[in-house]
Amino acid sequence: MADEALFQFLHNEVIQYIYKSSEHGEMENGRCITKLENMGFRVGQGLIERFTKDTARFKDELDVMKFICKDFWTCVFKKQIDNLRTNHQGIYVLQDNKFRLLTQLSAGKQYLEHAPKVRKHNGGKLTCQALFIPGQLSPHEWFSLPLSLQYLAFTCGLVRGGLSNLGVKSIVTAEVSVMPACKFQVMIQKM
Repeated sequence: MADEALFQFLHNEVIQYIYKSSEHGEMENGRCITKLENMGFRVGQGLIERFTKDTARFKDELDVMKFICKDFWTCVFKKQIDNLRTNHQGIYVLQDNKFRLLTQLSAGKQYLEHAPKVRKHNGGKLTCQALFIPGQLSPHEWFSLPLSLQYLAFTCGLVRGGLSNLGVKSIVTAEVSVMPACKFQVMIQKM
């Protein structure tokens, strides 16, 4: 229980630090999301190295995704992914109906104004799909993002970094339609 709280506090502080450094002009043109995603990528790489040192090799990418959904997710977020779907053509959707990093946002009254409600973004869905391209967001756009999307960048990087160390090159995007549920879409890039 204590390690879960520590992870949430650390995650909140990292986001707040990046948010404040952007506010003071230390970061330009949306590098905040990219920095969060890159931090998650490096952490994901390290965690996968540690978690798989005594694990047999995976047969295929479906086994890799099952490992991410069960073992990796459980070690990081203390629960398995609620649903894994695939089209068997390199696209996987991981659904967490009670994503730990968003539960505090959805439960706290002070954050309700930042939670996705009626306001829609990108054709009806809140998504951070296009946010990880360096220089795409101005500092003003960063501040206007729903808080929930700012909290997903690190986790997208975490999954992408873990997959990268398992030899799977991917693009990971996240989507929030109803807090605290979250969907992560993993698009495998063939090498």
